[in-house]
Amino acid sequence: MKIKTTFLSVLLLGAVMSCTKQNQITDQSNDDPKKNTVLADAPLTWQEHWFEHNQLLNRVFNDTRVAVYYDNDVDRSITWPSTYLAQVWNYTKKTYGSFGTESQLYVILHTAKYSGGHPSTYLDGSHDYRNVIDCGSSSTTAWTAGTGNDLDLTTHEVGHIVEGASKNVHGSPAFNIWHDSKWMEMYIYDVYLGLGRTADAQRWYNLVLGGSDPYPRANTHWFKDWWYPLYTQYGKTAVLNKYFTLLAANFPKHTVSNGVTNISEYTRDLSFGEFVHFWSGAAGADLKQLALTAFGNLDEQGNDWTVQLEQAKATFPNVTYPGSTPTTVTLTVSKENSGGAGANEGSLKMIDNNLASKFFVAGYDTGFWAQLTYPSVVILKGYALTSGNDAPDRDPKSWKLMGSNNGSTFTQLDVRTNESFPSRNQTKSYSFTNTTAYKYYRLYVTANNGSVDFQLSEWSVNQ
Repeated sequence: MKIKTTFLSVLLLGAVMSCTKQNQITDQSNDDPKKNTVLADAPLTWQEHWFEHNQLLNRVFNDTRVAVYYDNDVDRSITWPSTYLAQVWNYTKKTYGSFGTESQLYVILHTAKYSGGHPSTYLDGSHDYRNVIDCGSSSTTAWTAGTGNDLDLTTHEVGHIVEGASKNVHGSPAFNIWHDSKWMEMYIYDVYLGLGRTADAQRWYNLVLGGSDPYPRANTHWFKDWWYPLYTQYGKTAVLNKYFTLLAANFPKHTVSNGVTNISEYTRDLSFGEFVHFWSGAAGADLKQLALTAFGNLDEQGNDWTVQLEQAKATFPNVTYPGSTPTTVTLTVSKENSGGAGANEGSLKMIDNNLASKFFVAGYDTGFWAQLTYPSVVILKGYALTSGNDAPDRDPKSWKLMGSNNGSTFTQLDVRTNESFPSRNQTKSYSFTNTTAYKYYRLYVTANNGSVDFQLSEWSVNQ
């Protein structure tokens, strides 16, 4: 399946190009043997047999990192791709993991034809099961500069390999949301920084910062209002990789044949609410407000994605972060606020995603516990507690977290003693090792800081 899209970063430079992206496994019919061919190791020549491409390619460079091919019209004095794209590919694999057993990136350049570019991955037979970027230009002097748009376009296509084959799963469930170029804005910026190309990173930043798009609403500033705050505030390169890790671990997949073997492939696209949910999981923070500021509350089809977000929390409970507790999770406590769970300081304030509210109970005793009950079992590996707005002596000091699948027999998962919250409304996060899914998670608060009362602003859990 071939999808034509527009490379918007190039449009910003004033040159119209197109990027052809493979989102689904291409037809592997046996009546076309070329589609079922696994290419031998970097042959000296390679006959194109995809889309409108029909050039005989010649290998001009080959090592363990990249194999570079030119058609007959590309200037043979051009050597920057073998160095630069090897660096990009090595950085990409270091960041996101391997892309198949083949170590090389296959780079194809055309002059005076095939304006734009397209990728293919080792999971797809269309380009002989190789990680490939195929870039062309209408210019008769294409690729001679090795700067600016030459770097941007080739790096852009490597970014499609990342979104289309990370963690050994085929497909890009977010493509319908970020289209051809929005993920690339962030990927390219990170690559330039990762390679120490600070001038190119600044050039790219200046280029995309003022860009706007009509999706999901008119005048959307993807880089300025979404990617850059997400990247700089929530872990930079690590948050990008974690998104793909969470997606591969949790989003629905099935097994299909790609013509030579069975592979894992995503079964559907993300909804916008799921998109925000998975990026929040990657960030370890609730990104709902950031997404509302950047995109408004409607997806490209006019649906309220905040409703989708609540559903995503219930559908993907292993994607967790402070504020990820879905409305389908039940909270119970061993002793309730005198006004009830829904009172101004009732127990539900512990999971309302609002650090300014709190749960308060008079007459604290060392047997106090709070419990989350999930509709189905879920693996949790961390949690966070937020202190109240006043009276530090009411803060939890010692506690243990337990898991159960019957609500009566509990296994200890984490224990803390003599903890402190020096500041008011301070969030402290804790992680533990756990590979077992539980339906019930119970937090026993075995000591507070000496008050006869107890309070807690927020209890959130995460993966």
